Amino acid sequence: MTKMTNLLIGIMLIAAGCSGNTETNSEGMAPNNNAISTSASNPKVETAVMPGIEVLAANNFAQLQGKRVGLITNPTGVDNSLKSTIDILHEAPGVELTALFAPEHGVRGDYVAGAAVANEVDAKTGVKVYSLHGKTKKPTAEMLKNVDVLVYDIQDIGTRSYTFISTMGKAMEAAAENGKEFMVLDRPNPLGGNKVEGCVVEPGCFSFVSQYSIPYIYGLTPGELAQYLNENGALAGNVKAKLTVIPMKGWKRDMTFADTGMPWVLPSPHIPTPETALLYPATGIMGELDYVSIGVGYTLPFKLTGATWINAQRLAENLTGLKIPGVEFRPIHYKPFYAIFKGENLNGVEIYITDASVAPLSLIQFYIMQELAAMNPAKKPFASATQARLNMFDKVTGSTKIRQLFGKNYKVADMESYWNKDVEQWKAKVAKYKLYE
Repeated sequence: MTKMTNLLIGIMLIAAGCSGNTETNSEGMAPNNNAISTSASNPKVETAVMPGIEVLAANNFAQLQGKRVGLITNPTGVDNSLKSTIDILHEAPGVELTALFAPEHGVRGDYVAGAAVANEVDAKTGVKVYSLHGKTKKPTAEMLKNVDVLVYDIQDIGTRSYTFISTMGKAMEAAAENGKEFMVLDRPNPLGGNKVEGCVVEPGCFSFVSQYSIPYIYGLTPGELAQYLNENGALAGNVKAKLTVIPMKGWKRDMTFADTGMPWVLPSPHIPTPETALLYPATGIMGELDYVSIGVGYTLPFKLTGATWINAQRLAENLTGLKIPGVEFRPIHYKPFYAIFKGENLNGVEIYITDASVAPLSLIQFYIMQELAAMNPAKKPFASATQARLNMFDKVTGSTKIRQLFGKNYKVADMESYWNKDVEQWKAKVAKYKLYE
C-alpha cells in the first residue's frame, strides 16, 4: 500500500494516485468481490463504486489496527452488500469498536425525524451509543475517553442544510480538542461533484442547518469537505484534527448516485430514493415557510408543490413556459396523509429533473414562488409566515439578503446574482481538496 501526504494534512490515501484518480488499484489491494455489476444497465460503471468502508476492508483495516474506534454512523453506513459498518468494524480483526455516536435518527435508524436520540446500548453489538442529536451535538471528553480514533461513515445528500455534515464538523472539533484521530470513510455526493449553487453562509445566519460558510450546494464528498473544513479555519477555535480520509474507488465527479451502482439506503425518512436527494434542494427552502405543501406527508416528498388555492394546470403551464434547463413540470392533485394540509385535496405541480447537470436545482422553488405570487397576489410567500419561519428561511438560505431581494417583487431575477455570487470563488478555493476527477 502507498502512503501519500495530501494537501499538507497528512491524509493517508489508499488508492495510489487517488488525489486525482481513484480508479488505480493500490498495490496488493484485494478485488471487491461484493461489487454489484451494472454494466448491462449503465455503461458508465462496470462494477459498483467502492465506498470507503470497502476500501478500508480490502486493505485489512490497516489504518485502524490496534486502535480503539468510536464510530459515527447511521443506516447509510453499509458496504455494497448492505452490511452495516457497525458490524463490519465490530468483527474486524485487530480493531476494537468501543463506542458508537448517533446523529439524527440514530445509528440504526430507529428514531423519527426531529426526535431526540438517547444514550443507549446497541442491541446487536453491545457497544455503548452516545447521542449527538439532542442536548449534546458534539462528543465530550468523557465520551471519547476510550477512543483513539473517531470514524465517520454517513451517506450525505450534498446540500448544506442537511445536518449530517454539521455533525461531522463538530466531531472533528472534538477530536482535535481531545487529541484523537479523525477518519472519514468517503461516500459519493449524490448530486455529483461539479454542481455548486447558493451563497456561502453570512454572519447572523449560522446554525446547525448552516454550520459552516459553504454554498448551499457545495459539490464535495464528505471526505473532501472534511479536508476543506480542517485546513481553512472553519472548525471552532481554529483547531485542526489529525485527519485521515479513506477515499472511494471508482467514483467520478460527473456521477450522480444513480451512476454509482451502489445500493441506496435512505439517510432520513423523507429521502427514500436518490432522486429525492436531487429534489431536496429544489423545494426544501420553500418548505420552511409552511405556505405550500412540498410533498412531505404524501408519497413524493420534495417532488411536489401544492395547496388548495393553486390552479394546477395554469401553474404547470407557466413554469413550463419559463424553459428552466433540465426541469419539467406536470399538474398534480393529491391529498397529504400527514403534515401541512393533512387530509385536504391539493392542486399543484410535480417536478421532474430531466438533466441534473444543467438544472438550477435550488432556484426551482424560487421560480415556483415567483409564479404563485403572480397568479395569487394575496398568497405571497412571506406574507403569512411567522417570524420564526422567516428566521428559519434565512438560516437555511444562509443570508438575510435573499429574502430581502426576492421579497421586493417576488422575481428570481432580483436575487439570482446574489444567490450565486460565491460560486466561482468557491470552486477555485476547493479545487486543491478534490480527491477525484
